[in-house]
Amino acid sequence: MVEVIKKGLETSVQDYPGRIGSLDQGFPASGPMDSWSFRLANILVGNKAGEAALECQFMGPTLKFKNDRIIAITGANMSPKLDGKIIPLWESIKVKANQVLEMQFATIGARSYIAFSGGVNSKPWLGSRSTFHKAGIGGIDGKAIQDGQDLPLGKNTNIKPRKIKKTSIPIMSTDKNWSIEVVLGPNDDWIDEKGHEIFLNSKWKLQAKSDRTGYRLDGPKLSFAKKATNKSLENGSEPSNIIDQGYPTGSINIAGQTPIILVNDGPSMGGFINPYTVPSSAFWKLGQAKPGDTFNFFKVSVEKAQSLRAEQSIICSEESLETLNNNESINNEIIKEIGHIKIIDFEKNKLNEKIRRKMMEKKGMKDMKVRFFD
Repeated sequence: MVEVIKKGLETSVQDYPGRIGSLDQGFPASGPMDSWSFRLANILVGNKAGEAALECQFMGPTLKFKNDRIIAITGANMSPKLDGKIIPLWESIKVKANQVLEMQFATIGARSYIAFSGGVNSKPWLGSRSTFHKAGIGGIDGKAIQDGQDLPLGKNTNIKPRKIKKTSIPIMSTDKNWSIEVVLGPNDDWIDEKGHEIFLNSKWKLQAKSDRTGYRLDGPKLSFAKKATNKSLENGSEPSNIIDQGYPTGSINIAGQTPIILVNDGPSMGGFINPYTVPSSAFWKLGQAKPGDTFNFFKVSVEKAQSLRAEQSIICSEESLETLNNNESINNEIIKEIGHIKIIDFEKNKLNEKIRRKMMEKKGMKDMKVRFFD
C-alpha cells in the first residue's frame, strides 16, 4: 500500500484505454490524457501497458510507501524527490518501505504519471479503474485521491533496472506553442473555404476554463457554409447548431464561435457541429498543454492518423526499453559461442589491399571486381 500524505492538485487513478463500450450507458472512456507517457511508465515497472496508475495534474502528490516497490515517473517534469533526493524520470526506481516520494509543480508539461509494480488495485467499475470525476465512478471512491488515503497496490514484482530510450520519449513544448494534427469531419462541410483557412492558419489559446471534459479555445471568428445558415428550423438558429448527433472523442465542437475539443471525459452527443477531430495519436499533446498555451492545427488524412497511432503503439511497448542488464546477458550468450579471439591489424590489411590493387592494375585487370581474403 501507499499512504497519501498530500494529494496534489488533482491526482487520479486511470487505466488505458479506459472504460470502452459504455457510451450507451452515458459514461465516457476516461483514461489518461497522455497515454504515451502513461503506457511507458507501466512498461518501466514490468506491468502491462494499460495497468492502473496515477495521473497527476499540474502539481503532484506526496506519497509514503508501506512496503518495497518499483515505481516509474514519466510525462511532465514535477521535480520528483525520494527522501529529499532528486530522482530521474523515464527510469525504473526501487523504493523501500517508509520512503517518501514528493512531487512539485510541473515545469515542462502539465501531467505526470506514477506507475507502481503490480498496478493500483482499486475496484473496477464497468470493466475499468479509470476515474470519471463528474459521475463519481472508478478510481478511489470515484474521486481524485485524498489526504490520508491508502492506495491499494497489486502484487509487487522484481525486475532488472529499466530505462526508456531517448528517441521514444515524447518531445514536449518549451515555448507554450503546440502543433496538433486534425482530420476533417464529421461536419467539415458546414464550414466554408474561408472558415477552414482561418481555422488552420490561426493560433488558438487554451482557456483556463478547460478540463478533462473539454478544452475551450480563444481565437478568431469562423465563417460558415451556406448549409449552416440556410437550413430547416429543427437544426437550430445558430450556424453552428445541428440536429443532435454523436460526437467522436477528440472532435472539435463549435459552440457558437467557441471551438471546444472534446477530450477523455467529454460528452458523446449534442447539437453542435464538429468540423474537425484530433486523432488519438495527438492526444498526448493536449494532455501536456497548460491554460494559456497556444495551438495551431494542421490537417492530416485519416490514413496518416491511423499510421501515427500504429507507430505510437509500437513505441509504447518493451521495444522502447534501454536495459543495460538485458544487453549484458545477450553479450554473455554470444561470448559462450566464441572459441578463440583473433586480433586483426586493420592498418596492415589496408596496406596489403592497396599493394594487391596496384599489382592487378599493372596486369591489366583494373576493372575486375576482386575480393581479397587473408
